[in-house]
This record gives sequence, C-alpha cells and structure tokens, in this order.
Amino acid sequence: MYRALLGTTIIVAASLLLGQAARVVHDWDIGYLTLNRDGYNTRRVIGVNGQLPFPPVYATKGDILAINVHNSLDVPTSIHAHGIFQKGASYMDGAGLITQCGIPPGENFTYEINADRAGTFWIHGHYNHQNVDGLRTPLVIYDTVPAVLDYDEEILISLEEWYDNEFIPRMKEILNPLAPFPPPPSFPYGLINGINGNKTRPITFVPGRKYRLRVVSMSTTEWFKFSLPGHKLQIIEADGIDSVPHTVDGLDLGPGQRYSAVVTAHDTVMYNYEYNITLYANFVPYIPGMNPRYYPGLIEYKAGTPVKAVAQTDISQFVWSDDIVLKALDRQPVLSADKTFDWTISSKKYSNNITLSILDEISFQPPLVPPLFSAFTMGDLALNSTIYGPQTRAHVLRLDEVVEIIVRNPSTLDHIMHLHGHAFQVVEYGPTGVPADPNAPSIPVRTFSDWPMRRDTVVVPPFQYVKIRFRADNPGVWMFHCHMDVHFAMGMAVLFVEAPDVLQREQTIPQALIDMCQRQGIATSGNGAGNSGFNLTGLPPIPS
Repeated sequence: MYRALLGTTIIVAASLLLGQAARVVHDWDIGYLTLNRDGYNTRRVIGVNGQLPFPPVYATKGDILAINVHNSLDVPTSIHAHGIFQKGASYMDGAGLITQCGIPPGENFTYEINADRAGTFWIHGHYNHQNVDGLRTPLVIYDTVPAVLDYDEEILISLEEWYDNEFIPRMKEILNPLAPFPPPPSFPYGLINGINGNKTRPITFVPGRKYRLRVVSMSTTEWFKFSLPGHKLQIIEADGIDSVPHTVDGLDLGPGQRYSAVVTAHDTVMYNYEYNITLYANFVPYIPGMNPRYYPGLIEYKAGTPVKAVAQTDISQFVWSDDIVLKALDRQPVLSADKTFDWTISSKKYSNNITLSILDEISFQPPLVPPLFSAFTMGDLALNSTIYGPQTRAHVLRLDEVVEIIVRNPSTLDHIMHLHGHAFQVVEYGPTGVPADPNAPSIPVRTFSDWPMRRDTVVVPPFQYVKIRFRADNPGVWMFHCHMDVHFAMGMAVLFVEAPDVLQREQTIPQALIDMCQRQGIATSGNGAGNSGFNLTGLPPIPS
C-alpha cells in the first residue's frame, strides 16, 4: 500500500506552517509500454515516464498543480482531474473535444490545476478513454486544517480492473453491426495499487494507532468492495467532501468513487487479520472465480502470529457505505430546485444495426467545434442551446440557478454518473420501471436526513432513480456522463453550458489551446459545425 513518504510529509508540514501556497510541478511523458499487469496477459498499455503504475500526485490545498504533458502516443491525448472543479479555468478540465482538442502526438501542454479544495481525487486520460489502458493515478490534496477525526497515518489504496485487450478494439467489437449484441461478457482482473491483486504487500498496523484509509476506485466498468473484517471503518469523506463520521463495516465503490475512512488498530498483536477486496459486476453472469473475484490480503500486527478468522455469517451482515445516509460535515441545507431535468437511461438499436446508449433521448456525439470554444465565441447566441448541435444535448444554465436531475434506470444494469465542475447533493433514491422478477423485493423511497451528502459520482442502481441537485455557480461547459467507459463511448452523456455570458466576460481560452486545435485542422470558433448563427451544415446526421 502507498504510505506517506517522509519527504512528502515534511513538505506538507512546511506548507501548513508557513501558510504559503506552492507550485507543485510534474513532468509527464505519456507513452506506450508493453506489460503484464494482471499475471496473465501481456499487452500494450499507456503509462507515464516509462512506468505503469506511475506515482500518485500529492498537493496541499491552495497549491497550484502544474503538469507538463508531452504526448509520445501516436494519437491525441488529454488528462482530467476527476473531482476538481476548475473554477475560473474551465479550459483546464481536459475533456477531449469538449473543452480542448487533445494534445497532438509529439506536442506538449501544461495543465494548471488550482488545488482549491482538499480531498481524495484522481487524474485520468479523457481522450478516447485512454484511462482504461492505464492512464490514471490517484490525486491527494491535503487540507490545511485537521480532519474531523484524528489519525496517526494515512494509507492510500487504489483499485483498478484490468482487461486482456485495449479499449479501442473492444469497442469495435461492441459496435460491430455484424456481431451479436451484447457481446460475450468480459471478466477483468483486479489490480491493487497498480499491481496484481494477489501480490499486494500486507497492510501493517501498529496497536492503538489510527489510520486514514483513502480508497480510490479507478475502475472503468466494474465495482469494488473493500473491508477489514474485525475492524470498523468511520467514513469521513466521499469524493472530496467531508462527512459527519459514519461507521460501516466496508466500502462499496462504483467506478470513479472515492472514500476516506478512519480505522483504529486493536490494542494487541495477538492476531493478524485479513482484508477483503472484491471485484464484481451485478450485470454479468455469476461464475465462481471470475465474477466476483476475491483478493484477500494481510493486516499484519506482528509477523508470524495467527490470522483471526471472522465468521462468514458476520460478513454477510456487514453494513456497507451508502451515500444517502451520509451527512455533509459543513451542514449545507438541501437546495430548492429552480429547474428539473428528468432523464431515463436506455439503449436503442439504429438502422445501421448498431446499438447506442441514450440519455435525455439522444446518443451523445461531440460536435466539430469543442463546445467550450463555441460558448466563448458565439456572443449572445451562446445562450441558445441549438448552436451546440443536436447530438450534444446541451443545456444552457443561468448563473446560480439550482438544477435538479432525476436519472431513471429501468434496467438490470447498474450505472454510475459523474458531473464535471461540481459536487451535487444526493437527495433521494426510489423505484422506477418494473423488474423482470415479480418476486423481487419492493424498492423503498430513501431520502437524505438533516444535511444531504455531496459528491461528484453517483450510482444509479437497477430499477431505481436517483435525484441530485447542484448550484450552477461555475461558468464553463461541463459533461454529465456515465463513468462506465463502454456506456460513455456509446453515447451516455449530456452537456451543461453554464452561464456562457459570464464565461465570456471573466475567462479567456489560452492561445496554446487554440493553436493546438488549429494544427489539427479543428475550428476554434463558431457554432458546433464551425459556422455562424444557426447554420449547422457539416455536422454528421443524427442516427435514425
């Protein structure tokens, strides 16, 4: 497991004592490698500086994080700081073909990320789903004030699933009009801190000490469960938002979600214990040894002492993390909605025999001009959603209006929705659709208590809806998409164009981003087709 290095700790402490922000600089050369990560499959991957995994990124609240990227791939690339709001710098969000054009092969670009909030995040590729092939690492931003619970040490745990083939060939198989849909299920392997989950080192506990576990799911399709049987976890953070301490037995994380939890070590070295990490998917067949996959490891109090078993009946009664019962530590009251969007997740087979994902009645496709550039250059027309093109399904928001989104999932598949530029309040879960099994237990309506928890990535369970709310206080263009990359690639996304009138007054796109587009022949002004007014000639036709 990753532990805080002494040098890093000293830098953080000095920053806290002096009250000074630092400029934290990283040089990343993004390129291809050939590796065997799961113990079974050797294939091409995407790493940084000749490494995979590559080191986590650490900063302190108030720092400026500068990542100098050189693209050694043969295709464009971009990176996204997942959970960072990029306030005042929406052009640094890194969403390929949405807020930038992608860094061309052989070229450089510097991302400047304002670390204006503390918490547990991650940085990943956001161009052609390069995160699936390895371009991802945790990002930890330390706070300048103590956490709600004291602890003695931090342990960072990153969780990934790993497939035996690259993402683009897998997507070609899924979108092949001559192949059956859906394709046969895949059964990825689990990686813990970047290595084969069966080869992780023990977690060392010292009796009586308290540990903050930062658990990051960098998964792209499947879910993880994490538990320390024989120990209780006190959740104090979800997706960069501090929570009132809440005691659970384990953490259940969908792709992109993060938790911090404090665990207190026992007072004796009489026993060691096992931790359990489970990689699973409810939407593929149950096959022992393949779904789920179990990755037990050792919690070591003293080398050589016996491992204390926890009865299976106890594990079956575990209490798992659940964001609707968490309470935000800052006690922000529930927002009253000014505008409501009610969307149903689905999929459709089109006339070309290709099945695509649907959110808000369309399958998302980027326009010819990155929508952020249209928002900057179309003047008053930027307030009209039509100019962004029909397949962006852009929704223009006024500054500070409160937006409510109801996402309905009347299917057997879990989904996981991520909003760029914001954390939203998780207000309610409830039933939607009709389960195929008439004997399935009824699904209750569950609402927040006291102060709703906020986060940036939320699970929409099968045959349920989730209701979330956020304030449009961050001018820019922000994606809302499924963080299961296959569904995202199939079109499960929409855009929020937030206060483009304010955006035009207060921000300016860096010339380096404009030049980057122009060198690739991509227009940097006009509507979604690169034209003036409402002339969208040149956009691909909407599938029928």
